[in-house]
Amino acid sequence: MKKLTIGMAVHDDFDGIYFTLQAIRMFHTEILNDVEFIIIDNNPTSKHGKSLREYIEWIQEPVQYLPFTKYNSTIVRNKIFELADTPYVLCIDSHVLLEPGSINQLIAFFDSGKDRGNLLQGPLVYDDMKNISTHFDLEWRSYMWGTWGTDDRGISPANKPFEIPAQGLGLFACRKDSWLGFNKNFRGFGGEEGYIHTKYKKNGKKTLCLPFLRWMHRFQRPNGVSYPNNLKDRFRNYMIGFAELGLPTDELKDHFKEVVDNNYIQIIEDEIKSNIT
Repeated sequence: MKKLTIGMAVHDDFDGIYFTLQAIRMFHTEILNDVEFIIIDNNPTSKHGKSLREYIEWIQEPVQYLPFTKYNSTIVRNKIFELADTPYVLCIDSHVLLEPGSINQLIAFFDSGKDRGNLLQGPLVYDDMKNISTHFDLEWRSYMWGTWGTDDRGISPANKPFEIPAQGLGLFACRKDSWLGFNKNFRGFGGEEGYIHTKYKKNGKKTLCLPFLRWMHRFQRPNGVSYPNNLKDRFRNYMIGFAELGLPTDELKDHFKEVVDNNYIQIIEDEIKSNIT
């Protein structure tokens, strides 16, 4: 039986997913007998989608491919956990590189039971391959609930895991049976960071940084973002998530007041009152 599912949701990013998967297959060969891959394609009829399907035919490791067009959203990552046939799940963006040995250490961490059903993440390594961010501090900036922070305990990969407030979701892992899930009513891009971490804490769990689980994320998009990155969608997701978790929304609404008007706020509040959560 395989131990770990490595899952990615993709929207017109063939180049990213190609190099992410090939890097895992080339530089993490020690774990290939223990893993399966899942790809959720959120735009399967595009040129990127066609190239992705052709590429998958060359992969010898088990791959589940799901074309999903019902809606566009980063919460399609829920499908990875639904489809996984392994006890452990690692979810990464389609443009992420992992340090050699990190996946093997993650499997060993799960095997030891030290995860205890918590949400696991690791330090983001920047393009200079020196500086890192270990977590998000839950503060509002640039229409995001979270600002990058660095805890010295995450600088050495040999250090022990430690608790963090939140972290960017370019990489996260947990047991399949302990995944709490993104709210099914989220749409579009954004609103998950901070929300899912608070959800774990409210359910008696922790969000941990594993210093060895280091990942590099491609932020640059010279060809632009292929999916709609709508701040109204992000605001709506935050409002739904905050309502689900019983969090106050005054600061949230104040932060978005320059990009959403009172009429839209009222529409979302009425939607939430109709038991959307």
